[in-house]
Amino acid sequence: MTLLAYDLPRSAQISATPTWGELYHLYAPRLSALALSFLIAGVFWFSHQRRLTRQPQASRGVVLVNLVFLLFIILLPVTNSLYASYGASNVVGVIYGLHLSMIAALNAWLWWIATPAHTERIGALFALLVLLPGTLVAAVAPQYARYVWLLAFGGVVVHRLRLIGRLGEPQR
Repeated sequence: MTLLAYDLPRSAQISATPTWGELYHLYAPRLSALALSFLIAGVFWFSHQRRLTRQPQASRGVVLVNLVFLLFIILLPVTNSLYASYGASNVVGVIYGLHLSMIAALNAWLWWIATPAHTERIGALFALLVLLPGTLVAAVAPQYARYVWLLAFGGVVVHRLRLIGRLGEPQR
């Protein structure tokens, strides 16, 4: 995930005595895209770790789907770089949104395979159901898509609230 920071502007792109405005215009779009991608990758990484504890053994097919999932995670620096540089482009916004949606879809699929617990599945599906409309927003108003995509973290909140609600239930 540290590769996400690789595309930040270098010192050669900054004047010898930069102003606050120059620094803001140079770093702000890239840093906000970096933060969004880092948070998304982190949430999916934690989900992946939780899922592996629930499914310690897997078939060859499940291992293959896991590898594809991790491939999409490590490709985040590519689409993040595009999005940080050309975030105002609806084409780039859609590419980035589809990439995030694909990660969410693979994550949901792996949760579906790993556990019959609906709580885990709901949290995974929530992210997908938010990222896809965010991608549609990117097609028409790419400057607002990142705010919709941030709502995908609601899946973590949904999962936590469902667990808190279960704490008061009698054990069977």
